[in-house]
Amino acid sequence: MEQLAEKYQLLDQDLNTHLEGLLHSKPINYWDYIQTDALLSLQTQQTLFPDEMVFIMYHQVNELLFKMMLWEIQQISYKENLTPTFFSERLLRVSRYFDMLTSSFQIMTQGMEVEQYLKFRNTLAPASGFQSAQYRKIEFACTDLLQLIDARFRKTIDRDTPYSHAFEHLYWQAAGKDYHTGKKSYTLSQFEAKYRKEFIRFMKEYNTINIYARFLDLPKEAREDDALVQAMRHLDHTINITWVMAHYNTASKYLNHGKEPEKATGGSEWAK
Repeated sequence: MEQLAEKYQLLDQDLNTHLEGLLHSKPINYWDYIQTDALLSLQTQQTLFPDEMVFIMYHQVNELLFKMMLWEIQQISYKENLTPTFFSERLLRVSRYFDMLTSSFQIMTQGMEVEQYLKFRNTLAPASGFQSAQYRKIEFACTDLLQLIDARFRKTIDRDTPYSHAFEHLYWQAAGKDYHTGKKSYTLSQFEAKYRKEFIRFMKEYNTINIYARFLDLPKEAREDDALVQAMRHLDHTINITWVMAHYNTASKYLNHGKEPEKATGGSEWAK
């Protein structure tokens, strides 16, 4: 009671009022706490093919895991007195989430009929997993922005380059942009219309507090901590090799099924 009294005194609140509120509050239950009904109402098919439901739920799980990753990265970015132990523990959490994503590709590769997928995917065009805003935010929050610039333009872009200009030369822009004409695909244009302002705001926010920046800000002794170095390397390998290749191999199974590779729903040259 003394601790409660101290807590509410610091908040300039009346303890008795809050105790009475607690007296009349109803017990929490699992379905209300997790909001199960709301969560299970979010799966809406666009076709009648049963495997589309697998496809929808799989990608929704991905987005939930992306949110978990951003939650952990945010803690690293804003942690005062960041220690190698705290840093490496959070990095390993992010890596485990990516490990889950990598292993879960079996749901896609073995859990859907190719014939069904090739039919219902046409109804989903021009939507594309390319349009995952949370995944793009994870990239911004993990590394220096210059590392995300298309290699063809890195010599012309530096830290003084306006964010709006850098945004136009991010590596993934090439999936939907003709740099000779400047024309963008419908998928990319819609993606930018929805998220461009938020992306630029996020790029600015994490410019000096992304994972790599926080690592470089550590004292030399902390940067040489074995556990932290291994956690950094593991995260890099997990995101840029293990998960990417699992994604590529899954796409290859479905889109390389016939004599000619199928086009991605968003129009990108996925095989590159």
